[in-house]
Amino acid sequence: MMDEARSIGQRMRDARTRLGLTQADVAAALGYTQGWVSKAESGRIELDRTSVINAVAGVLHIHPNDLIDRPFRGSVAANQWEVSAAAIIRELRRYDLAPVFDGTPRPAAVLWAETAKLHRLRDNANNTGILAALPDLLREARALAEVSGGHEREQAYAVYAVVCKFGHTSAHALGHPELVTMTCERAAWAAQRSGDELLPAVSDWMRVWDMWGTADWADAIGLSDKALRAVEPMYRRGDPLAIRLWGTLQLRAAVSAARDNRAAEARHRIAQAGEAAERAAGTRPEFDRHSLTFSAGNVAIHAVNVELEMSQQEEALRLHEGLDATTLAALPPSRRGHYRLDLARAYLWSGHRDRALAELESAETTAPQLIRNHPIARATLRRIRSAERAGTSERVRRMSRRFRLDGD
Repeated sequence: MMDEARSIGQRMRDARTRLGLTQADVAAALGYTQGWVSKAESGRIELDRTSVINAVAGVLHIHPNDLIDRPFRGSVAANQWEVSAAAIIRELRRYDLAPVFDGTPRPAAVLWAETAKLHRLRDNANNTGILAALPDLLREARALAEVSGGHEREQAYAVYAVVCKFGHTSAHALGHPELVTMTCERAAWAAQRSGDELLPAVSDWMRVWDMWGTADWADAIGLSDKALRAVEPMYRRGDPLAIRLWGTLQLRAAVSAARDNRAAEARHRIAQAGEAAERAAGTRPEFDRHSLTFSAGNVAIHAVNVELEMSQQEEALRLHEGLDATTLAALPPSRRGHYRLDLARAYLWSGHRDRALAELESAETTAPQLIRNHPIARATLRRIRSAERAGTSERVRRMSRRFRLDGD
């Protein structure tokens, strides 16, 4: 069976020829050489940066998931999340129709408690578990909005928006572009009806993530700044939820700037997020209703990611060496899994293949569902396997089987 790198290259070539573009045309649009495009199309170059995958897909006018053939193949049991995704989409399509709900919807306070359960699933990178819970919760929140009024109705819409946010995160992690789009749109719709001054900015935070998919880095920064301006008055007043949102928006802007090779801007945004993290440490909300993972540790691992996005792997590793282990340990598994993946890439690019494999194994152990479905993790594993050539170790072969790299 053709391996993933060559399959990606073939899809890249097919999309290019369908548009009547030459390799030189694509190279010029990307700012690369014709030789680079040729090697990518033949599978001799791994697309192991999100920014590169998205830029290539943008030039070829296809979705990044179509380029890398995502969702990836899984076992029958692992594929069942697509059934949940279809049920969620049905609910989201009928958002402005009378909800079909048997019985009396529970009060908003009870539904908020259900979102806390989703938060725990998200922290543990259990995205399939999140999607399984969403159809019923969306239906009940919409029913509550239909039968209630005043503050309770606003709370129902707020729950609906936040539930959409959980769906958005899981759809990104598992690779379902239609669900990504619909959850983002419905979150914005519900946020406007929620009475929550911050929720529209949370929906903008979601949209920034979607803009990364089309490599619209400047627009992503512009949207982050729009949301930051909306949040700023409450941030200045010291509102705990606003401080967390301000910080996460700065991190979104930092990654956008790094992928656009704007080093000074990226590092400035990291510094801004760091200031917000210091303020957040002393002003914790009673309930993190927006479910935003933000802390000093989150800022620290984003700082490493930003350097890596700018191909500064040695600086990324230097920052890692200075990171307090307790800070990293305090992060949820979902964030630690991402971080270990970043370290695997940094070590691989620095020529330390054994350490890269160890970090990739650690990432998989920490958040298996997340990492096995992550295109960059798969590309990193392919590079490690390719470098070993005929002497592929049993560790790499076992990991390749777990990732189903060869479709078995």
